Amino acid sequence: MSDEEKLNGTVSDEDKLNGTVSDEKKLNGTIALMTVTLFPIRLLIAAFMMLLAWPFAFLASLGRSETTVEPQCLWRRVVDIILKIIMRVMWFVGGFHWMTVKGRRALPAEAPILTLAPHSSYFDAIPVTMTMASIVMKAESKDIPLWGTLIKFIRPVFVSRSDQDSRKKTVEEIKRRAHSGGEWPQIMIFPEGTCTNRSCLITFKPGAFIPAVPVQPVVIRYPNKLDSITWTWQGPGAFEILWLTLCQLHNRFVVEFLPIYTPSEEEKKNPALYAINVRRVLAKALGVPITDYSFEDCQLAMAEGQLRLPVDTCLLEFSKLARRLGLKPRNTEKVLQDYVNRARKLEGQKLDLDDFAQFLDVPVSEMLRDMFSLFDEHEDNCMDIREYVIALSVICRPAKTLETMKLAFKMFEAEEDGAITEMELAVILKTALGVTHLSVSRLFTAIDPEDTGKITFDKFRCFVEQHPDISEEYLYAENAGLSSGSCHVHHTESSLSSRKLRGTANKKTANGICPDFSPKDHDGTIDGLFKKHN
Repeated sequence: MSDEEKLNGTVSDEDKLNGTVSDEKKLNGTIALMTVTLFPIRLLIAAFMMLLAWPFAFLASLGRSETTVEPQCLWRRVVDIILKIIMRVMWFVGGFHWMTVKGRRALPAEAPILTLAPHSSYFDAIPVTMTMASIVMKAESKDIPLWGTLIKFIRPVFVSRSDQDSRKKTVEEIKRRAHSGGEWPQIMIFPEGTCTNRSCLITFKPGAFIPAVPVQPVVIRYPNKLDSITWTWQGPGAFEILWLTLCQLHNRFVVEFLPIYTPSEEEKKNPALYAINVRRVLAKALGVPITDYSFEDCQLAMAEGQLRLPVDTCLLEFSKLARRLGLKPRNTEKVLQDYVNRARKLEGQKLDLDDFAQFLDVPVSEMLRDMFSLFDEHEDNCMDIREYVIALSVICRPAKTLETMKLAFKMFEAEEDGAITEMELAVILKTALGVTHLSVSRLFTAIDPEDTGKITFDKFRCFVEQHPDISEEYLYAENAGLSSGSCHVHHTESSLSSRKLRGTANKKTANGICPDFSPKDHDGTIDGLFKKHN
């Protein structure tokens, strides 16, 4: 390439850069202008429409029973239409001028449950106000002034955090309504259970599929040039999303009702399989990949604690298998304590697959074999059950690092002095991090300056309290593979024995792991999954 061509290329790059800067300035200028003009007007009118809807919702809610459905008399139908009009005006004022509806919404008798995806924002309430379908909500919501009355009008299924049996009661209520023959309003459920950035569909929760009735998959799209809609748990706040959206002149919204999905006999018996197949239908309609990771897995990866999980941790795989096998206990503390006591009695004795299944009181299956292989480090068909207990503690209590370490010390410590060796500390930490190899010499020496060759949990806890960045200072500094390399995790071999340490994410991430830990698509049609969460 000649010097002139190089110069021309440089100028072209500068022009592109200047153009980008210019576009950004225009955008900022537009937002500033809209903030002092359009935004306050839209916000006030939207608030007024909410106030206007309240008396109608209050009137229609009078005398309603929570267990039975009253006949839909004329005046209630009129109130229903009025509320839909008010809500439509509110969305229109907010910039949603044209809402595209594709397909035909099924009747309640045809499909009692509507499964919507992806769930990415509180603006996903639009289809709820369009249909006045019931939803599943926290019981505390009905006590919020104004909002609680509007919510009670659509007869939601309430979930109480204070009631330990609330989840079971919620499932039973959904089943009762779903089998009412269309008497109850349809229930809209977002089976992902959390907001994502719409780049893929995460694991569906089984609640919508346990009733074993036909469901209608529903696709939501926001095909806007500037995405101000997406509201993820690690992204902009709720008010910032509202502000940016109301500052846009026009916001597009598309809802598509797909054909009714009728479960097979096998799917009726297996809600997880039913959920997987419906998710595939939705993913195909959206043109996005799927990932078997869930919101809980991302919480595990991002949890704040004294130990930062490396990107290539196999605890994400372990968490997925534990969830599918139903091994995540509800009464975590009690179950873990029981496991600890049983593990101590084994005194480090190795277990084979049958012994492992007997310990957990589950049958041997392919999924259990996959889980067993995570701990069969030397591929000699045996494992240390103490490592399983440590891993289970981490995924159940990701932010309680010291609690997990205390539990681990109790299983490994010698009875005479309650201490562990450097080798035992290495086993504990590499299991807690979900990696194959880990050197802890520098850390152990720092905790044991007297060179006794042993440390107790009290000494470990005191050291951690004095060095809150223990993982960064000692583990990642000593193990170069943990702090360098790509942030992307590819789903190759699940076994701990075959995994290589490939680095951690940027320090700005809470637990040192990149959110982009989704596996590659093995069909070869997609090069890799997009980021699961923003």
